[in-house]
Amino acid sequence: MWKIIFTVVLLTALTSCSELLTEAPAGDEVFDAPIDGLTGAQLKAHLDGDEAFGEVFNVDTGLGPVFNQTACVNCHPDEGRGHPSTNLIRFGRMGQDGSFDFMLEFGGPQLQDRAIPGYPAEILPPEATGISERGGPIAVGLGLIEAIPDLTILANEDPNDSDGDGISGRANFVAAPDYYIPPADKIIRDGKYLGKFGRKATAIDLLHQTVNAYKADMGISTDFDPVDIFNPLIGNRVGDNVADPEVSAETVQNLVIYLQTLRAPLRRNENDAVVQQGDALFTQIGCAKCHIPEMQSGSSLINPLAFVPVNLYSDLLLHDMGPALADNFPEGDATGTEWRTTPLWGLGIVKNLLGGTPFFLHDGTTSDLEEVINLHLGEAENARNDFFALDEASKNALISFLNSL
Repeated sequence: MWKIIFTVVLLTALTSCSELLTEAPAGDEVFDAPIDGLTGAQLKAHLDGDEAFGEVFNVDTGLGPVFNQTACVNCHPDEGRGHPSTNLIRFGRMGQDGSFDFMLEFGGPQLQDRAIPGYPAEILPPEATGISERGGPIAVGLGLIEAIPDLTILANEDPNDSDGDGISGRANFVAAPDYYIPPADKIIRDGKYLGKFGRKATAIDLLHQTVNAYKADMGISTDFDPVDIFNPLIGNRVGDNVADPEVSAETVQNLVIYLQTLRAPLRRNENDAVVQQGDALFTQIGCAKCHIPEMQSGSSLINPLAFVPVNLYSDLLLHDMGPALADNFPEGDATGTEWRTTPLWGLGIVKNLLGGTPFFLHDGTTSDLEEVINLHLGEAENARNDFFALDEASKNALISFLNSL
């Protein structure tokens, strides 16, 4: 009898579990996955970097003394784009002589609006005239972007619009940090290096981006930048009373490897007839002039990243996007109306990690792709106008295409 009872209980439990458990999401619906072909050592570093990406800092581990978030994952949930509630603010003011003051004496250029207990957070000064609110971008496929040669990106520059198409993309060259070791094929202009990462392409590579994020976003010092950030209005440089640096070079490098080896988002429904119609229209009305569908990577020490197509839908160049998207905040060579062309891969699945609501643009102000297109002025105005001249079926096809990326 006990065998019969045990069997009934077991079957009931299994049935209940099958009803409660859900299937894992399909691979083309998520961001967090490593590229194929990693060596054992690279995969271990990837997993260690994954742990660093999710580490939540606190007062005892060196958080702050001023900061915005306590972990990388807060701004990039499951490696996707951030919710507007985690937006960062950069600020400064334009001088009468046309120069831009980053207001370092007030804690600029980034507002750290949180602080550890007993320490004052920064406050946005009323004198600021350039205020740039920005959300965390998608954090995958970055190793492929890093592996695109400078010459490939610069081949698409046209700063004087010599071909007369209204598109005048140009690169942002920025000063390198002391720890930067340029590869042999890195292009130098006036002692500066090509920026690839960040909303205005102000980070040269993923190490540069990672070290900056540790310090500016979380107040975490590293072996590469060992001095804590602080609120200058407190009148001294005393901070969180945790010995610096707070994160080792090993941890930083593991996090860099992790970001390098997160695979690019996968396409969905690309063989659908409506999606293919939208793909053709995307090129026809001129969107692909800036959102270039594919570039080619060059050499890389990580073999799966080397000499492969990169379907990022971006030229990684700066473009004047007009007054509707202007933040009046210059960075490097970028003006207050220019932005780096955002890669469009993963556009259709950002909502999956944000409670079902997608947030688009640099500040997440809209969830409507037609509104995104409507705000594209400046160099994108002709493409914008051509989109709104399409019939409804064609516009819907182009939106379907964007959602397939």
